[in-house]
Order: sequence, then structure tokens, then C-alpha cells
Amino acid sequence: MVRDSPVARSLSAMKKTEKQRLKAAILEVINNQIRLNDPPETKKTLIRLRAQGFSEKEALKLMGYVVASEVFSVIGEKRQYDAKKYIAALEGLPRLPWEKEE
Repeated sequence: MVRDSPVARSLSAMKKTEKQRLKAAILEVINNQIRLNDPPETKKTLIRLRAQGFSEKEALKLMGYVVASEVFSVIGEKRQYDAKKYIAALEGLPRLPWEKEE
């Protein structure tokens, strides 16, 4: 569930203006990845989610959770960005990165 996610808990501690800036930055990351086709899985994920019936807004929101999750993991775990983990999370959508597989 999104409300119980690590991302949601971090966002709840932020001020409204900070949340708005973060959301805009995450959307910019996604749009740049799509525009540059780097990684190509970003655009493929958007197309796949749209084909599965998600609106563009819903698909971008799901993809934003993946971006935020990776950013928060990099900061919280003090590790390098993991492209393979990021791509796997995109490919796993609509299941969110913190949700367990059934």
C-alpha cells in the first residue's frame, strides 16, 4: 500500500512546498529519461502501463514512486545508484518496489 511505504513516510514529514518541488523534480527525471530514451525501459514502462489501462497521469505517478524509492534508498543506505535495480522496479510495475511478490 502506498500510504505505508517508505516513500510516503518520508513525504509526510515534508512541507507542502517541498513536496511540490520534489514531485516536479521526479517528473522531470522521468520526462528526461523518456526524451533521451535512457534508460529505454522508462519509455517502455510508460507504454506498457498505458496499454494495461492506466492513464498517463497514473502511469507517471507509479513510475515516480520507483524514482523516489531509488533516490531514498541511495540516500538512506549510502550506496551508489543501481541501474539494474531501478530497471527491475520499473519492469515490476504496477507492483511497487516495497510491495512483496505474491
